[in-house]
Amino acid sequence: MNKLLASVKNWDEAHIAFEAQVDIIDLKQPDLGALGALDTETLSDIVKKIDFRCPVSATIGDLPMVADTIFNATHATAKTGVDFVKIGFFPEGNWLGVIEKLQKLTSKYQLIAVLFADENPDISIISALKAHGFAGVMLDTMNKQKGSLVQVMPLEAIHAFVTLAKKHHLICGLAGSLRAEDIAALLPFEANYLGFRGALCADHRRTQNLSLNALNQIKARLRPAKK
Repeated sequence: MNKLLASVKNWDEAHIAFEAQVDIIDLKQPDLGALGALDTETLSDIVKKIDFRCPVSATIGDLPMVADTIFNATHATAKTGVDFVKIGFFPEGNWLGVIEKLQKLTSKYQLIAVLFADENPDISIISALKAHGFAGVMLDTMNKQKGSLVQVMPLEAIHAFVTLAKKHHLICGLAGSLRAEDIAALLPFEANYLGFRGALCADHRRTQNLSLNALNQIKARLRPAKK
């Protein structure tokens, strides 16, 4: 089942998403990049207000793939009480070294690796993520000007990603400037989550405020009424 992940940047947006009954509230600061992070005080405040009524995820920021840097940011984010911590695996750097370092956290926290479709990621890394205790893996896009996930990666490759993630029993998400019109093509792959930000905002601009009307339009496409 494709559940709805809604990315929000503050409590007002989180409350809108919660009232709209999204499946997971994802905390990020879109003004600061693909996976821009909110400060830990804001994260802790939103987690407290949600009070276990909806799963919450959060990004650690657009950080270089340096093991100690990623570890410290992941640990700080995890300690805010979010259910999932999303870690961007950016080009260059020692991916395996980062994964090995983060294994120290995977027994206590649910970590989600985010791969960037527009950077031709090596999805074989999924086996290492599973071996080191990660909870899940997502596809996203790094350069939001290049278009949506389905515009920068062939559907066959997206399907292969989902299939491999499922084979390793990892939570699987698809995101990356997804538009309402992308949903029909992605639904058959049965990812656990489809993630949205820009499509939920005024004027479909990810740095604008969340729009309840836009959110409801995405929900209607993702959860069509039963006949």
